[in-house]
This record gives sequence, C-alpha cells and structure tokens, in this order.
Amino acid sequence: MKRFRITILAVCLLLAWLGYSDLRVLLNNPEPLDVTVAELETSGIPREWLHVQDGVQDLLQAINMSGSMNIDAFLVPLKRTAASQTMKIWFETRDPEIINALKTYYFTLESDQQRSKFIADNRQLFFGIRPVTGMAAAGLVADSNQNKLKKLLEQMNIPVSEETIFISEGKQPARWRGIFFTLIAVVGVVKIFLSFARQDNGTSKQN
Repeated sequence: MKRFRITILAVCLLLAWLGYSDLRVLLNNPEPLDVTVAELETSGIPREWLHVQDGVQDLLQAINMSGSMNIDAFLVPLKRTAASQTMKIWFETRDPEIINALKTYYFTLESDQQRSKFIADNRQLFFGIRPVTGMAAAGLVADSNQNKLKKLLEQMNIPVSEETIFISEGKQPARWRGIFFTLIAVVGVVKIFLSFARQDNGTSKQN
C-alpha cells in the first residue's frame, strides 16, 4: 500500500511539473511577439509564442514530415530572402494550399518543363513572404520533438546546429491544461498526505 502511495505521489509531482511548465509559458506569452527573421537568426528565441512577420518561405526546400504519400504536414524553411542560403528557421505547416501545391509538384507533374512552369505560375506561393504565427520549441517535450526534426533534416543532408529554430504554425499556449494538471496534482498530494496521516493515527492508537 505504501509503495502504491509513493507511485501516486510521483505521478502527482510529474503533473505538477507539467502544469507549472504550461502555466509559465502561458503567463510569459499573453500574445504572440512580433519578431523578424534577422532577429531570430541573430539572437535566438526571445519567447515561445512568435509572429515572424517578414520571412520568405522556400517550398522547394520543404521536407515531407510523414515520409510517405499520406502527407499532412511539411517542414518549410523561412529565410530573409528567396536567394538566401541560410536556413536556420523552419516552420511546420499543415496549410492545405502548400500541401496541395507540393503534392502536385512532386507527384503529379511528370517533366522538368511542367515543374518549371508550375513554379513560374505559383512563384508567390513558392518564394513569397509568409507571416508565420506559432509556438517555438520549448520544454522537455518540445526538445524531444525538436531532436526528431533535427534528425529529419540531417537525413536529408541539411546542415543543422544548436541555433536551428523550429516553429509549429498555428499552435498557441495551452490555456487550460496547465490549470487542470496543477489542480489534479494538488488534490492528489493532499489525499495522499491525509491517507498517511490517518495511517499514522491508526498506528498510534494501536500502540
């Protein structure tokens, strides 16, 4: 019974830590922070919730995140200019327009001439300025996801460094999850200590 209580206590402490992490991110990010690509490349991530206002997406460098024909997300570099060779910032997108365009480019068109024409007809989409609002990787769970994304880029022979930034487009700070985790943790810890107290009182009476 004592071992079971200790296990429950460990789970409650984990929930408390997760709740604290979510609440910290929520309090530090009341709204997305406006930032430029140059600022991110130079100084790194100032906060988790970002609005990158001047990035140029390069769909020709986009990576299929599923690794199969069943595509629902791409990892796309966000650069200062279309001609820039620096790719320190990547955003994960599920935008149907991007997914459909890349599916057409890679799997429907059959010749280089068709692909060149398709790019020319859709140049603004392939190399246009794209404001991106989303969450940058932060925390242990996010760090684990970031490591997976880094391995994905490395498999494609794309240079990756500690300064590489990944942004999940459309993602926002969790508003209620942190409160829920914290409340469950507090209730659980209180019940466990009350259980220990009752057990100690029972033992004292027997003595």
